[in-house]
Amino acid sequence: MTGRDPGQAHRSATPLELFVDLCFVVAVAQASKSLHEALAHGHHASGVLRFALVFFTVWWAWMNFTWFASAYDPDDTPYRLTVLVQITGSLVLAAGVGRAFDHGDLLVITLGYVVLRTALAALWLRAGLADPARRRTTARFAAGVTVCQFGWVGLLFLPEQARLPGIAVMILAEVVVPVWAQSAGMTPWHPRHIAERYELFTLIVLGESVAAATVAVRGAFDRHQGTGALYALAGGGLLMAFGMWWLYFARPAHTLLATTHRAHGRRFTWAYGHYLVFASAAAEGAGLAAYADHLTRPGGASPVGAAMAVTVPAAVFVTTVWAVHLRPHQRRTAECVPFAAAVAGILLAAWSPAPALVAGVSLSGLVAVVTVRHRT
Repeated sequence: MTGRDPGQAHRSATPLELFVDLCFVVAVAQASKSLHEALAHGHHASGVLRFALVFFTVWWAWMNFTWFASAYDPDDTPYRLTVLVQITGSLVLAAGVGRAFDHGDLLVITLGYVVLRTALAALWLRAGLADPARRRTTARFAAGVTVCQFGWVGLLFLPEQARLPGIAVMILAEVVVPVWAQSAGMTPWHPRHIAERYELFTLIVLGESVAAATVAVRGAFDRHQGTGALYALAGGGLLMAFGMWWLYFARPAHTLLATTHRAHGRRFTWAYGHYLVFASAAAEGAGLAAYADHLTRPGGASPVGAAMAVTVPAAVFVTTVWAVHLRPHQRRTAECVPFAAAVAGILLAAWSPAPALVAGVSLSGLVAVVTVRHRT
């Protein structure tokens, strides 16, 4: 495990990495489902907060594995077995999502996370033994990950009122570890491989969002045999999914990662900023499902409040994709105007009688402008 060649030609995701993604999507699906239930019962603030915290553990574990595998992936038997342990941890984490949402019980989700991260720390130690030139970096990763796991376990013994501040401290500690470790030297990650891995996870999260919304809308049609509002929701949700996909893949990420984003600041901004890209895409499916429930089971949330569950995630997605993924490609300040107008239109759609459809049209208009400008 001496490190992969960061300039290797035709580098692509391995079958094991794809298997990891499919297992992580189980946790994403559980988080999206729990957010849907919280929104449907009117628990907007607590539901969004718990979703943000739970999704962080899923995304952070996936992202750290992805960057490690890009730099050190011998694909031998010990490596495969260690990754399978990580997959086991992801499934345990997914099993604990419901308890974390419903009762604030962090025991199972913490156990899964610790299994995931401890296996990763073992991989960092193995990389350090085989790669003396980057031993300081790998040792810092292993030490930082291990110390954080003691912190997460310690949270279980805190009184309930102290857990939220403790979680905030632990999240800060987690995000600092890669910055501290890579200040001792960069790992040999592959720009095109990293870009492909992020693109694949974007597809998985968007697919989960579409699946969640489809199930909810189909259930609503079964209960009410179809209404104009439900048809508008289905059509608008489809437009939004198409627009979100098109917008993310409008420009390639590997060209940035291979040039300007090799610098630590820009690379970390791009990598960390994708938390909001992935989380908002997953939340969009939950919001569409919650709005379908609102149409067929009125009462509880106000129409605007229910509509904001659809429009706010879409606005966050567009804003973040522009900020971390598309803006570095732009050469003129005026190019940000269509994005600002689209975000405003999406947010204002919450006050329309068909919020998903209006937001989908706004997003489609943005895609048309971006596509025309790119071609010209």
